[in-house]
Amino acid sequence: MAESRPVVVTTFTILADMGREVAGDKAEVVSMIPAGADVHEYAPTPRDIIQTRRADLVVWNGLGLERWFERFYQGMSSVPSAVLSDGVTPILLGEGRYQGKPNPHAWMAPANAVIYVNNFRDALIDIDPTNRDAYTINAAQYVARIQAIDTTLKAQLARIPASQRYLATCEGAFSYLTTAYGFNELYLWAVNAEQEGSPQQVRHLVDAVRTKQVPVTFCESTVSDRAMRQVTRETGARYGGVLYVDSLTSAEGQVPTYLALLAHNARAMAAGFGVEQNEVTP
Repeated sequence: MAESRPVVVTTFTILADMGREVAGDKAEVVSMIPAGADVHEYAPTPRDIIQTRRADLVVWNGLGLERWFERFYQGMSSVPSAVLSDGVTPILLGEGRYQGKPNPHAWMAPANAVIYVNNFRDALIDIDPTNRDAYTINAAQYVARIQAIDTTLKAQLARIPASQRYLATCEGAFSYLTTAYGFNELYLWAVNAEQEGSPQQVRHLVDAVRTKQVPVTFCESTVSDRAMRQVTRETGARYGGVLYVDSLTSAEGQVPTYLALLAHNARAMAAGFGVEQNEVTP
């Protein structure tokens, strides 16, 4: 490893943000995938190859999220790597092309995010043991912030009547969040990059929203909301706007950090369901 700060390459922005919180000023953490892009079907660039070959550590989510990365990494397996979802209890996908495989969006439950952070800490210590104390302190402080916002979110989302707790979204990316906060999950498609917004998917969700009397629908930031807008029109539900899952925004955007992502989604859900909102600060 070079005498300068170790360089850590992550697959996408949420992992990079977690890593920066743990690394502080002791390591440089970058994301291959830019803000606003979808992680499922990314095509690595020549710059990504060069940057990764020179990295001291490569960090990825696992659980089948970055299938492109598994192929990409085969050519540079000499670079140390860490899978942040190690230790997570996976929720399996119930339908679609990957039925029976793990839902990869485990970070959407704050309790799982704590596992991610601790795995990142351990991976940094492995490549840079001289800064063990800094990584340990930074990780503990960040975990405390995640747990604090989790407590606030539970109290806020508990105000939504149990009979209305159906989260209708475009992708089935919220299984860990809905499980953590006592919601049921409805969606158009199970995983991005499959057929998205087909007439059959729209009809299935229209029927479910009507049957369950779901008052509000949402869609994710990295996909088109066209099909969900159709569901909303046909059912008379409200469109609650954008939720964030796979990507952060730029520093000037609504969710430049993982904690801001959690806070934004909770505010959007509370507003969509028409319940009083707590002040959620990332």
